[in-house]
Amino acid sequence: MQKNIIYNMKTKIVLFFLFVTTTLLAQKPCEFTTDVKDSIGTYKSTKEYLVYEKNFGGKASYIFNSLAITDGVPSLNVQFIEKSYDFIKAKCFDKTSRLYIQLNNGKIVTLIHADQNNCGNMIRDDKGMNNRILTGYFLFRRDDFQALKESGISYIRIKFSTDTEDYIMKKEFTAELDSQIYKPESYFLDYFHCIEEN
Repeated sequence: MQKNIIYNMKTKIVLFFLFVTTTLLAQKPCEFTTDVKDSIGTYKSTKEYLVYEKNFGGKASYIFNSLAITDGVPSLNVQFIEKSYDFIKAKCFDKTSRLYIQLNNGKIVTLIHADQNNCGNMIRDDKGMNNRILTGYFLFRRDDFQALKESGISYIRIKFSTDTEDYIMKKEFTAELDSQIYKPESYFLDYFHCIEEN
């Protein structure tokens, strides 16, 4: 009886260390594009990461994520880029905007838009193509940190000021933009640790 209890405890300890080691090894190294510390405060931001790409009929859409921490407050920076020779309808963020993350385990994490109204910019490139760029800054709730570190993303829903759009997160894809391999489903599993305070 006592041997079984000791054996079960040893098994649990080994499994725990195996889980911790696997989790730590799965995380990617942090690459920061901005790391500022001055008398005003601190700001760190990770490299932008492509999580969504769609090219169809001469139109292209991209979503890039980066994680930031400002004076201890973590946020998700989301940049939308749309390209087309046709007119591109504006999408805007306002104080009611939200970003909903559906995790593979069924949980839904809600991020709140941090800025005032923002409809982005329209730029025409040298090929005559319209480029609409919109950036949003979304705040995490501390209660959701653990959920983001435990499960991959199945899709995100973004509530703009006038409409809502869903984006399916692929497990992995090779981007037409730069021929790099991206893994949007595991974005938070791989990089959320970069903005956690030690």
